[in-house]
Amino acid sequence: MTQFGKRDPDLKLCVALVEPLRRRLFLYLIAAAEPVGRDKAAAALGVARSVAAFHLDKLAEAGVLAVEYRRQTGRTGPGAGRPAKLYRVVKDEFAFNVPERRYELAAAVLAHAVTEADVASIPVADALRKAARRFGCAMSEDFGDSSGTTAQDDLERIAGVLDPYGYQPCVGSGRITLGNCPYRALTAEYRGVVCRMNLRLLKGVLKGAGTKDLSARPDPSAAPCCVTITAR
Repeated sequence: MTQFGKRDPDLKLCVALVEPLRRRLFLYLIAAAEPVGRDKAAAALGVARSVAAFHLDKLAEAGVLAVEYRRQTGRTGPGAGRPAKLYRVVKDEFAFNVPERRYELAAAVLAHAVTEADVASIPVADALRKAARRFGCAMSEDFGDSSGTTAQDDLERIAGVLDPYGYQPCVGSGRITLGNCPYRALTAEYRGVVCRMNLRLLKGVLKGAGTKDLSARPDPSAAPCCVTITAR
């Protein structure tokens, strides 16, 4: 099963692409068929080589670009010259949301549910409950054994599972409140479906983590997320 959520919003990346010239360099490199050197980038954007080099290196530091070294003359050995520093885009799509959203996770759960409903000839609602629970179990299965821990310890552990997925968990005495809904836009028209999916997903997280003294319950008053996790 595909894992989602092992990324965090990268402020360095966001800031790097806000700068106009760096954004132009990024878009130019996306369109390039092969890695680009400083001279070629400078000529394409009409700036000095030193300016292009500075901004290319800043994009590389932010993780937007990868760097490689290659002789472009085709010659090797003594007298062939130094390898040129070339830049290429690491990937051509970046996502940055504040607060964080996880629509790709919701899409994956829903796609699995529809597929299972079709293959097994069962209602989509039943397939969605099963798919959400499986995804939740997968999210927390690597977070250790809960034996010998207190309920409060388990709350801290579950908060550690949910934090990378954008839930913004806040651990209090005997409960976790969730400060963000990672599927916010979907709830505008499909609140019932999305909230039921979210509840089953979080129940699956508790099951995958092996917690026995915690429960996930619907809590419409607990905006922005409709689920609260409490110690029994």
